[in-house]
Amino acid sequence: MPFVIFVAPILSENAFRMVEAAAGLPDVHLAVITHDGAERLLHLQGRVAHWRVENVLDVTQLTWAAEGLSRMFGPIHRLFGAYEQLQVPLAGARQRLGIEGMSVEAANNFRDKARMKTLLRGAGLPCARHRLAGSMDDAIAFAEASGFPVVVKPPAGAGALSTFRVDDMPALVSALRATPPTLEQPVLLEEFVQGEEHSFETISVDGRHVWHSLTRYYPTPLTVLQNPWIQWSLVLPREVDDAQYDDIRSAARRALTVLGMRTGITHLEWFRRSDGSIAISEVAARPPGAQITQLMSYAHDFDTVQAWARVMIFGEFEPPARKYAAGAAFLRGQGEGRIVAVHGVDEVNRELGSLIVAAKTPVIGATPSTSYEGDGWVIVRHPDTATVERAVLKLVSTIRVEVA
Repeated sequence: MPFVIFVAPILSENAFRMVEAAAGLPDVHLAVITHDGAERLLHLQGRVAHWRVENVLDVTQLTWAAEGLSRMFGPIHRLFGAYEQLQVPLAGARQRLGIEGMSVEAANNFRDKARMKTLLRGAGLPCARHRLAGSMDDAIAFAEASGFPVVVKPPAGAGALSTFRVDDMPALVSALRATPPTLEQPVLLEEFVQGEEHSFETISVDGRHVWHSLTRYYPTPLTVLQNPWIQWSLVLPREVDDAQYDDIRSAARRALTVLGMRTGITHLEWFRRSDGSIAISEVAARPPGAQITQLMSYAHDFDTVQAWARVMIFGEFEPPARKYAAGAAFLRGQGEGRIVAVHGVDEVNRELGSLIVAAKTPVIGATPSTSYEGDGWVIVRHPDTATVERAVLKLVSTIRVEVA
């Protein structure tokens, strides 16, 4: 029976789902390293071992915890986690302990977005021009050469966190003065790619890219963050193998090979410009967020999280058939204060009830989230992609989360 360790900073709802999926696989002995105490795992007592650390991002603490668990339960077969910021520390601990898995070099290729883009452009893959600026002058020089608008982000960001668009030189200078870039703490600048934004998810086993999925964002997450009134949505089309996606399928697979992906799931974000060309934004070596994992489960009638756990532990994956298109509408409170009402729910239930497969209702009395994912969501599915697209448009245009 293989002994495997799952690592998560906190045992959130998503982390619990992953722990339960791994623990539910036959012939697996599972342990968890986390900041949380053992009482968070009481419902899995006897099935999951536990070790608490102060900081799972510290390679030394991670190695110490893994060694302690190994003394109790034997050799470690796999050490893995889903949190993006964990991938480099996990790789470092695996290297120290001689555990199979993604290398430190590959983990840094995925985590350091400037390094990633340098590798991709060096391989002839389409992605935005960029510069890792270690000074104000360096940042200004890139903006002058690239032209505005430009995107400013941390080199090791996740999603749209701490990412923003600037439209002119005064705005750039103002933004950088708040936290001036240095050689020790540089800032990543990219040309602003205009077009439709998508994601592309891939499962790889031993360097073979054995399965893929993709989504379309409505609109881009950065646009949503800049416009608090927008309720974001995304659609996972049924026609994932259509010829219109031939270019990104080819580019994504080449990108994963260049970055060193061997076994696991990846989440790649990309753009299609108005002229039809594509540009890779960035790639993460982890399961996707924003309910995309759920969408993939509903589109194929299978458990994506459990499939990912099986890939990570056993290196096994059976590609499912795609039966549906699926979409998610994110419900976002508008205004200041607390959520006092959610309007339009009865109307969408009457019109779309047969399409709705899952939902999370915003909590009355809660403070609105600042995330583009908002305060709740609704997931719909149907065999026809156009039907799903109309449904998510109806959801975001009808449901209103009142804040007062």
